[in-house]
Amino acid sequence: MRKWNALVAALILLLFLIHGILAGFQLLGVGNTAAKWAAWAALALIAVHTIIGVKLTADALRVWKKTGAPYLRQNTLFWARRVSGFAVMVLLAFHLTAFGSGSGGVYRLKAFDGPRLTAQLLAAAVALHVISNVKPLLISFGARRLRPMAGDILAVLSVLMLFMAAAFNVYYLRWKL
Repeated sequence: MRKWNALVAALILLLFLIHGILAGFQLLGVGNTAAKWAAWAALALIAVHTIIGVKLTADALRVWKKTGAPYLRQNTLFWARRVSGFAVMVLLAFHLTAFGSGSGGVYRLKAFDGPRLTAQLLAAAVALHVISNVKPLLISFGARRLRPMAGDILAVLSVLMLFMAAAFNVYYLRWKL
């Protein structure tokens, strides 16, 4: 089950990056596709990932209840992964409502209110969730040298997330002015 969850997570990350990069180019006015197909495929995989994650969490809670030793302090990373995943899901709902399509596939922001501004915290929640899960993901795929690989992956993801954030900010500033 964990191996399947890791595979689903890797696919979600790939689809997220495709959607984020192409949407970033569109927000900058360079491209004309946000790879909506990638976003919808990722959403379906997120549902699968969530179901598997809930089952694995429930299994862990059953073991902790049986042993009577939850070791909450030692399992803070475990809970950080669960809470950041939940935050991603909540913010994803806001993100889905932030954009509307106009004519010709041109995307426009709807009225930029509090919930839509909150949706932009999705990038931070995704970053936190990915950062806290890179090592377990690499381990599940059998990586032996974690530190260099994790660092490289996080560096690339950081640059891509910076590009996505910059594209959104440029779009927002052009929209407001």
